[in-house]
Parts: sequence; structure tokens; C-alpha cells
Amino acid sequence: MTRKVINTENAPAPVGPYNQAIAASGQFVFVAGQIAIDPRLGDVVYTDDVKKQTEQVLANLQAILTAAGATFQDVVKTTVFLADMNDFAAVNAVYAKYFPEDTAPARACVQVSRLPKDVLVEIDAIAVISG
Repeated sequence: MTRKVINTENAPAPVGPYNQAIAASGQFVFVAGQIAIDPRLGDVVYTDDVKKQTEQVLANLQAILTAAGATFQDVVKTTVFLADMNDFAAVNAVYAKYFPEDTAPARACVQVSRLPKDVLVEIDAIAVISG
């Protein structure tokens, strides 16, 4: 896979651990939105802790990426859905551990009125791997 970070001064700079765009070629992997369900328990965990929910969400994403033969480094786009935009900084702090700013994927982050099972955060991803 070829992966190139796209940044231009002619558009707003990122306000967190993501890049304006990623140019990529290879096999696409579209990962469905993941929420804080522990696969061993089959239930939502950390119902009142957005940081811990984000850790579980990213662990779930990592497991799916691994099964597809990909890593976080192969991710070119994510969407973060928050139940409360006031959690933006807390989620960013966890997210940045998995996606360093210099190679982070493009990203959108939105607040929604409700998420499945009333979780606090959901994240989906698109990865591109060599075919």
C-alpha cells in the first residue's frame, strides 16, 4: 500500500490527532462503527467513563483490523460519534495514543442525539492495505 499524508496551508489545520487527508492505494477495509462492548462479556462496559469506553472501542477496532490483515497505521479515515461534544478532549487524549498526529488518518467528529445501547462514543474506520 502507498500512503501519503496530505496537508495544505490553504485549509484549516487539524485541531487534534488527525490529518486533513490521506492518499492511499490498495485493498479497502471498511470497519463498521464500534462501541464499548467487551466481546468476552457481550455487553457494554464503563457506562459512565468516556475514556475507558474509547479504549474498549479502539481495542475492538484493532481486533477487526488485525483479522483483516491491517493495523492502525493502515487506517486512512475515521468517524468519531460522541453523545456529548464536551467529551471531545477526553476522547482525543485516548485516540492520540493509537493515532500519532504525524501519521493520523483523516477524521470527522460529530455529536449525535443517541448512540446504540446508549454508549458515549462510537468510532468507525476505513483502512487500505496491500492486496
